[in-house]
Amino acid sequence: MNLVTFLPFIVLIGAMILMTRSAKKKQQAAAQMRDHMTPGTGVRTIGGMYATVKEIGDDTVTLEVAPGVHAVYAKNAIGAVLEDAEYNRIVHGIADEPDTDTPVVPDDASSLTETPKTDLTKDEDEAPKLDLGKKAEAPEDEAPKGDEPKGDEPKDGKADGEAGAK
Repeated sequence: MNLVTFLPFIVLIGAMILMTRSAKKKQQAAAQMRDHMTPGTGVRTIGGMYATVKEIGDDTVTLEVAPGVHAVYAKNAIGAVLEDAEYNRIVHGIADEPDTDTPVVPDDASSLTETPKTDLTKDEDEAPKLDLGKKAEAPEDEAPKGDEPKGDEPKDGKADGEAGAK
């Protein structure tokens, strides 16, 4: 027969062998990690619960999940054995030593920008008035007489866009 016919099967079998080897290595590493548990060690279960090891049996481990509350778990339920510093940081919020090399980052960027050139603390009354292009009203002696409409004002007395009947 032809070697090309058997090539896909050979590749498939090789991939299966590599996957089983990888899975066995992971199982061995997890078993070795569980063997390093001692009473007083902080652990995380595969369900994500943090607890302290109290007793270790052949296939089980007794965990203190809260002060005075003990629960029995299968050893296989232990997902990670934590170092004391990491366990205290996660569970109790206690850090070993503050990191003095890390720079302090402000909550906002205002301290990182330069100061504004205008004083924003002034009252509105003190602020200069802006000319928005409005024409000044005519003096009283030049005001239109009677019912004559003023310059650009509509005859009905309403500005553009105002609602209402005439």
